[in-house]
Amino acid sequence: MRKLMLAVVSGLLALTVSACGTGTDQAASTSGQSGAKKYVFGTDATYPPFEFEKDGKYVGIDIDLINAIAKEEGFEVEIKPMDFKGIIPAVQAKQLDGAIAGISINDKRKEILDFSEPYYQAGLSLVVREDNTTINGEADLAGKTIAIKKGTTGATFADELGKKYGATVKYFDDSPSMFQEVQNGNADVTIEDYPVISYKITVDPASKLKIVGDRLNGDHYGIAVLKGNKELQDKLNSGLKKLKENGKYDEIINTYLSTKK
Repeated sequence: MRKLMLAVVSGLLALTVSACGTGTDQAASTSGQSGAKKYVFGTDATYPPFEFEKDGKYVGIDIDLINAIAKEEGFEVEIKPMDFKGIIPAVQAKQLDGAIAGISINDKRKEILDFSEPYYQAGLSLVVREDNTTINGEADLAGKTIAIKKGTTGATFADELGKKYGATVKYFDDSPSMFQEVQNGNADVTIEDYPVISYKITVDPASKLKIVGDRLNGDHYGIAVLKGNKELQDKLNSGLKKLKENGKYDEIINTYLSTKK
């Protein structure tokens, strides 16, 4: 009886492992309308100039890049917008094949995801209200309040600065909310990727925000894929290489930013 029970349990475990996959299976990919393979990518659609909604369509550097890569490599793309903090778990759960959302490549993320080659150097900056003259660098953060978006490398940096300087950290789901917190005077400073805040200040002079101090780091963005999905990773790297060689990459960057990075 005990052997029978062990056999039943072993069988159930085998079925469970089979159902869960090995971590290298394709995730949400299907066949598209053209018959070509279609991959599902998550993004945070509140993150201009990399991804945002305009006239009912998703646009931005990341959106244009992934569509151009797909064209070069002969696959279709479905974009799924979601909160940034939910993107990486969705890739891990195989609800997405990948994600392009201004995601900084770091060692912690590389433990659970694979990335394309870096496609953009960003870097974090301190952002304050334009009338703030007391914060000019991280050494001025003692006793201050930092507004930050959950799940970002900026949040990790804010946590470290909070401990180092005794600052309070307040968490938000998206960039507009943390900007608003600083604009309203409910937080002293936020931390955002340089190109994102530079773009916002340029297109929205009434934002009442300004960048202070040197960049805090030199993050590189990459396109994330499910760990072990080398097929998709290779297509992304191949597509990026072609776009840089044929000038399309520079064309996309310069559509949204005046200087190449």
